[in-house]
Amino acid sequence: MSKLILILTAQILLLTATALAGKNGEDFARTINRKHLGLGKKEKLTHLRVYWHDIVTGRNPSSIRIQGPVAKYSSSLYFGSITMIDNALTLDVPINSTVVGQAQGMYVGAAQKEIGLLMAMNLAFKTGKYNGSTITILGRNTVMSKVREMPVVGGSGMFRFARGYVEARTKLFDMKTGDATVEYNCYILHY
Repeated sequence: MSKLILILTAQILLLTATALAGKNGEDFARTINRKHLGLGKKEKLTHLRVYWHDIVTGRNPSSIRIQGPVAKYSSSLYFGSITMIDNALTLDVPINSTVVGQAQGMYVGAAQKEIGLLMAMNLAFKTGKYNGSTITILGRNTVMSKVREMPVVGGSGMFRFARGYVEARTKLFDMKTGDATVEYNCYILHY
């Protein structure tokens, strides 16, 4: 009888040890069926054109510099600066045209010898078919270039598992105020 108790105790300890081993980080990942996430469908290519309004002046700016440039380390006017944005996305160049969403995130002065920004932002759509969906852009923006290309690194909602790129073209820039309107052509692969 004591041998049976000893064998049962050993088996219980072995089962407990096995169960605990899975909870110590060995069981955090698993392979799942792509169709459970809607990935069984054919990918779509979507083109969106929106106008991004960077308003730094007035009573209600959409772009706020939270860290100034680090002048003593660079000749650039922007290197080291950090600007948070909640910019309107519209269907046309005038700021009073139809708003379809917001560009929310930040841009950071990342180049010492030119005006080069690191853009990290979500284009959050608020109307129509894409209401509640976002695309995420993370890339380099050399603002003095006629066309700037930045990668789309992800998305949500209709743009879940998104990838692609955007082309940015400055349409208006007010030298006096610093306010700008930029056309964003977004080419997005998604399910």
